[in-house]
Amino acid sequence: MITALVSITVQSARIPEVAQQIVDLDGVDHVYSVTGDVDLIAIVRVRENDDLADVVADRISKVEGVVATSTTIAFKTYSSSDLDAGFDLGAVS
Repeated sequence: MITALVSITVQSARIPEVAQQIVDLDGVDHVYSVTGDVDLIAIVRVRENDDLADVVADRISKVEGVVATSTTIAFKTYSSSDLDAGFDLGAVS
């Protein structure tokens, strides 16, 4: 599974509508409205690089109001819940 974080710059008047349209796309798990240099960050999870290209280049970038995207691919995911589960192995409740 490939996980990517897609930073999205949006026309400011359309942020809520664009966020909803993007989160409704197949392959998009979450969309966060954020502060900083971009307006939204989408978490995309797909099986193959071709699928990632389809989601970002063919769908997200074509949503009306999207000005620009920048994609970062995650190598490994670290999660506090994963760490907690590791310490619970073999524990009796």
